[in-house]
Amino acid sequence: MSLFRSLPPFRADVVGSYLRPMTLKQARHDFEKGQLSAEDLRKEENNAIRASVEHQCNCGLDVVTDGEFRRTWWHFDFFDGLEGVERYDTNAGIQFSGVQTKSHNVRVTGKVKFGNHPMLEDFTFLQSLASGAVPKMTIPSPSVLHFRGGRDVVSPDVYPHLNEFFDDLVQVYRDAIAAFYAAGCRYLQLDDTVWAYLCSDEQKQLVRERGDDPDELAKIYADVLNRALEGKPEDLVIGLHVCRGNFRSTWISSGGYEPVAELLFGSVNVDAFFLEYDNDRSGDFRPLRFIKPGHQQVVLGLVTTKTGELEEKALIKARLQEAAQYVPLDQICLSPQCGFSSTEEGNNISEAEQEAKLRLVVDVAREVWGDSQA
Repeated sequence: MSLFRSLPPFRADVVGSYLRPMTLKQARHDFEKGQLSAEDLRKEENNAIRASVEHQCNCGLDVVTDGEFRRTWWHFDFFDGLEGVERYDTNAGIQFSGVQTKSHNVRVTGKVKFGNHPMLEDFTFLQSLASGAVPKMTIPSPSVLHFRGGRDVVSPDVYPHLNEFFDDLVQVYRDAIAAFYAAGCRYLQLDDTVWAYLCSDEQKQLVRERGDDPDELAKIYADVLNRALEGKPEDLVIGLHVCRGNFRSTWISSGGYEPVAELLFGSVNVDAFFLEYDNDRSGDFRPLRFIKPGHQQVVLGLVTTKTGELEEKALIKARLQEAAQYVPLDQICLSPQCGFSSTEEGNNISEAEQEAKLRLVVDVAREVWGDSQA
């Protein structure tokens, strides 16, 4: 077994979003009130990202992100930048456990295309700061654009048949992968709540009530992902993060990975799966038996971002050994279970607690796999 990895995902990795500093929250507030120009807001974002990247490196990480500091949501901002997609207000926000988000969604109103996406420039700025670390770009997975609203958020005038929409969605992500690669990206993460929803009896029932078959949707989404990944450059690492919802320390879905494990782990050709395993709602490690042998990695999110209480090292190590009963330890990495701030509001955790969590992940990885992480 090797003691380190020369390519991402690293033994100590992250999902990607971080708590927004108060200076940035104030700048965004001033911008929304018309008291700050877009140019000045960009400068504040740049300053915050610069400080965050330095902080991530100081924590011992070999991977850095921009913390998603330019976004209000982990997914809507990316979809906003696509051609043929628009954001709109809904009657109610997304219902989490005991709390609702702002009332937003996105819908397809024209032919979807990647185009000249503004996040390409965002990645270029991150890359300029990365120094010796590997910059990771995070974007939502293609299934996220369809799942929440289904047929209702895809214009039947533009796409009379949904298979035409999925074909175009495949091309959008092929173009996105090519564009980020051309910009210098070698580590891309697709964030996906849908696979976790397809493990939830409650969420699957909601899908049936709107007239969709959750099992058929799973097959469609797996096919879209695999077609989007066809022909990707060999030196580009693409991971898929499966999330059960992360808003102000709350969640949406419950259920282990078993209902989708064979299809997801056994057939979707990403290089790494980032999996939440920070509580009982995530189930046991048995579904990991479907992880393909070889280069494919599974990044276990054993450190929660939802509370500030610090996990015990011994417990994390014990859980890593438990997971190694189903997939070799050499194919396992460690990370927080999700980002610390999937939306601009952030989780109910302090910046000091966030730092402690990052350092814990790094320390445990070094003790389990060796000192060298990259």
